[in-house]
Amino acid sequence: MGAVQGPTYTARPVPLSSRAFRVAAWGVVAAGVAAPLARRRARLAPPVVTAACVAAPFALCVALPRSRGRDVVTCALQMWGYVAHYEMPNDDPEALAARVRVDYPVRIDRALGLGDLPGARLQRALGAPGGLRRPEQVLVWAHWLWFLIPHGTAAYLLAFHRERFEAGALRMYAVFDIGVIAYWAIPTAPPWYAAREGRAPELRRMMVEHGEAFWEARWTPLYSLLGGNPLAAMPSLHFATSVMAAHLLAETGPVAGAVGWTYAGTLGFALVYLGEHYVIDLIAGLALTETVRRQGPRFAPLLRAVGRGVQRLEARAHA
Repeated sequence: MGAVQGPTYTARPVPLSSRAFRVAAWGVVAAGVAAPLARRRARLAPPVVTAACVAAPFALCVALPRSRGRDVVTCALQMWGYVAHYEMPNDDPEALAARVRVDYPVRIDRALGLGDLPGARLQRALGAPGGLRRPEQVLVWAHWLWFLIPHGTAAYLLAFHRERFEAGALRMYAVFDIGVIAYWAIPTAPPWYAAREGRAPELRRMMVEHGEAFWEARWTPLYSLLGGNPLAAMPSLHFATSVMAAHLLAETGPVAGAVGWTYAGTLGFALVYLGEHYVIDLIAGLALTETVRRQGPRFAPLLRAVGRGVQRLEARAHA
């Protein structure tokens, strides 16, 4: 008699448990937080930092169920990655200085100003030598308060118009991300740098004048903390994100829109008048924002597909 054979079993892979899935997602989040901090010491290649930063917000959406808190931290992770990529070209200041473009925005702005820089024209017409008057100090503070505007707008949408938050945040942070790609591709000097290099000696940098007088000994460490890349002026993300904020606020109502557009106009004037940006920087920033707004619907199907994929992973992690 032949040997009796038992039943045949097919080996199947054992799926990860929901808990293991969440642990893996948290590991990706941790890598996205750590990579920018360790990039210099560990000499991480830029693509490694980019991959970690891009994956972290998606991984957080897998690790945690949807909530307002998760939305806030997701935006924070996105900006953490943006700041790292904004600063990385300046990790080697000498190499960045060798690549920076100084002259082309000077030439364009002189053409726009009919032979003179618009910023220099404004400073001569409205400024007073030897110090800053109260209106000029207001313009400086409008510039400094910019740090609150893009994220404050996103927070306003999240708190009071949550149905608009997702689309609004996507548009706002797309402006940041596309802008930082331009900073890597075409590092461009701001007007004050051109003035220091003798290309536009007629310009003053009023922000520093007021900063040194107002903050005194605290100015140098404060500026060092916030000025991670001095050669990232084209396009002006200050202006681009403020215009995007104005659009998003206007979509919620006329009062919020009036506040947004008043600030965007004030900031645009301040950036040129204070010697922080050229007019062409603002034009490029405006073009970036309007392109994101107009082209956004073309990418909506792709974004929805990515969203569905993340939601499936989230469901798997919390089954």
